[in-house]
Amino acid sequence: MTRIVALPKGLLTVEITPLVWGITIASILGLLAFDFFAHVRKAHEPTLREASIWSAFYIGVALLFGLVFIFFGDTAHATEYYAGYITEKALSVDNLFVFLVIISSFNVPRKYQQKVLLFGIVFALIARTAFIFLGAGLIHAWSDVFYIFGIILLLTAGQLLKKELSGEEAQEEADNFVVRAARRWLNTSDDYDGDKLTTRINGRRMLTPMLLVMVAIGGTDILFALDSIPAIYGLTQEPYIVFSATAFSLMGLRQLYFLIDGLLERLVYLSYGLAVILGFIGIKLMLHALHENNLWFINNGENVAVLEISTGLSLLVILGVLTVTVLASLVKSRVSGDAETKKPVPAELPERASEQD
Repeated sequence: MTRIVALPKGLLTVEITPLVWGITIASILGLLAFDFFAHVRKAHEPTLREASIWSAFYIGVALLFGLVFIFFGDTAHATEYYAGYITEKALSVDNLFVFLVIISSFNVPRKYQQKVLLFGIVFALIARTAFIFLGAGLIHAWSDVFYIFGIILLLTAGQLLKKELSGEEAQEEADNFVVRAARRWLNTSDDYDGDKLTTRINGRRMLTPMLLVMVAIGGTDILFALDSIPAIYGLTQEPYIVFSATAFSLMGLRQLYFLIDGLLERLVYLSYGLAVILGFIGIKLMLHALHENNLWFINNGENVAVLEISTGLSLLVILGVLTVTVLASLVKSRVSGDAETKKPVPAELPERASEQD
C-alpha cells in the first residue's frame, strides 16, 4: 500500500510500493488499449472536435495525477512530476515535427496515420522505460553518471542552436539505415493495402510501406529517448516519477498531432526554447555531479561546494521559457502573415500603344 513517510525537515513523501507501480502500469496499459479499440481500430481521420476533446482529456488526466501527491502532502514529488511532465511534453511536441516529416515522406493516407502514431507512442514508451531503468541502475551504481547526462544535454542543446542558426532544413528522417536495409533485403511493396503491415502480390507475401514507416518512427524514438531521459533525470532521481511523467507526456500525443499539425510550423522558436531548457537542465546536472563528485581528478575526489538548482526553480524556468517561446513564435508568425498579406501586387503594364497612334 501507499505509505506516508516523514522526512527530517518536516516534509512528507509518498513511499512508492510495488502496488503503486502495478496500479500505475495497469492504468496506462488500460488507456492505451482504450485508445486503440475506441479510436484507432476503425481507420478514420479524426475531426478537430474529436482531437480537441481527447487531447484535453489526456492532459487533464496527467495534471490530476500530480494532484495525488499534493493530496498526500508530498509537494516535493508533485513539483518533480510537474517539472518532468512539462519538459517531456515540450520535447514530445518537438518530436511531432519529425513524425510529420516521416509520415509525409511515406505519403501515409490521412485515415491510417492514427495507427502509425499509436505504434510510435507504444514503442516510445517501451524504449524509454528500458532507458529509465537503465539510467536508474547507472545512478545507483555510479553517481558520477550525472556528468555524462549533463554533457549529453549540453551537446544536444548546442546541436539544436546550430541547426536553427544555420538555417538547415529538416533532414529526411525516414531515410535511415534500418529502412534502407529493409527495402533492400526484404520484399516490400510500393503501395499501401489499407492499414495492413503485409500484403500478397502475385502470390508472394510482401511488406507494405505501413510497416516501413513504423520502423522509421520506432528508430527515431530510440534517439529521442537518449535526450529525454537524461533531461528528466536532471529534475528527479525517483524512477517512478520519471516513468509516470514520461508515460503521461506520451499519452494523447496522437490526438495532439491532429490538433496542432497545422500549427507546428508556426512554433518557429520552439527549438530555441528547447535548447535553453536542455542547456539549463544540463548545467543543473553538472552542478549536481560536482556536489556529489567522486572523480579523483576533480577536487581530489571530494565533493565540490557548488550552488545546486532546486526543482521548484527549475519548474519556474521551464514554464517561463516555454511561455516566452510560444508567445514569440505566435507574434512572429502573425507579423510574417500580415507582411505577406500586405505585400504589394505588381500592377499590370499598360498595353503598348500602336505605332500608328
